[in-house]
Amino acid sequence: MKDPVAAKPQKPSAVSNDGNLLEVHHLKKYFPVTAGLLRREVGQVKAVDDVSFTVKYGETLGIVGESGCGKSTTGRMVMRVLEPTSGQIIFNGQDITRLQGRALRSIRPKLQMVFQDPYASLNPKMPVGEIVGEPLLVNGFGTRRQIHERVVDLLERVGLRADDTRRYPHEFSGGQRQRIGIARALALNPQLIVADEAVSALDVSIQSQILNLLADLRREFNLSYIFVSHNLAVVRHISDRVGVMYLGQLVELAPKRELYIRPLHPYTEALLSASPEPKRTGRRERIILQGDVPSPSNPPKGCPFNTRCPKVMDICKVERPELLDRGEEHWVACHLQT
Repeated sequence: MKDPVAAKPQKPSAVSNDGNLLEVHHLKKYFPVTAGLLRREVGQVKAVDDVSFTVKYGETLGIVGESGCGKSTTGRMVMRVLEPTSGQIIFNGQDITRLQGRALRSIRPKLQMVFQDPYASLNPKMPVGEIVGEPLLVNGFGTRRQIHERVVDLLERVGLRADDTRRYPHEFSGGQRQRIGIARALALNPQLIVADEAVSALDVSIQSQILNLLADLRREFNLSYIFVSHNLAVVRHISDRVGVMYLGQLVELAPKRELYIRPLHPYTEALLSASPEPKRTGRRERIILQGDVPSPSNPPKGCPFNTRCPKVMDICKVERPELLDRGEEHWVACHLQT
């Protein structure tokens, strides 16, 4: 099967150029491993290893996986916080992979991020009005009065009050601090927001409030999200499509309902079997994975999941499966599905 969009038909890529805000093609991020007095490179940590996906206008793409699978690194490369080792990032029809300087700054307002820790991501020495207003000030939004009016409007939209502009981050609860982070992300009218574990540090009752807020804002501002999380229930609540990552690779990508009802990859099946769903009448049989996740500095040959897969075959140990469309926009990288 040919790559639907890539200029070089190296491998199939789970992307299509129809109505996409973001296209990620064969993205890789390798971190060097150095040793000795001269700090010579002796190896590489393959944090992200050939990942492709798209995000449509107004869509939420959830990315799930165990800690260290590369999902946050992927989000940070999309934001251009991290430089990709190779691959291509196309945003709104423009290749932003290697943009620098003024060209990159012109793109920044349309790409924003909500971080995992709502306290660490806010400057404790700045009042909330300055925190939310700083992007507006830096980008020359208008006069100080106009910026103040915009900040008040943003705070009210995320469920805070106008007089909160004078308060400092330590005076708010965790959920309120995350609302401040969301208001800051909205300040420059972005098109895409990367939410990196945006609710994992919050209480369960507060998580639902923040998720509902994000859903409301998506409709109001016509936003697109990349929602990174290890929590399958959270991703199911907010996402339109879900991508599953393992050891730096995307092993399955499908519409939410399709993936949760008919998982095709053994790793996805194991994740879903461990996810508590009290409303479901017929529970899946619990799948216990043996062993630990291999090191990304020394990944196994062939399928990255072959050392833990309960359905492993001989071919899995020698040949890496390609991410292919199995119908209904359901992509999976598994020899069992060939």
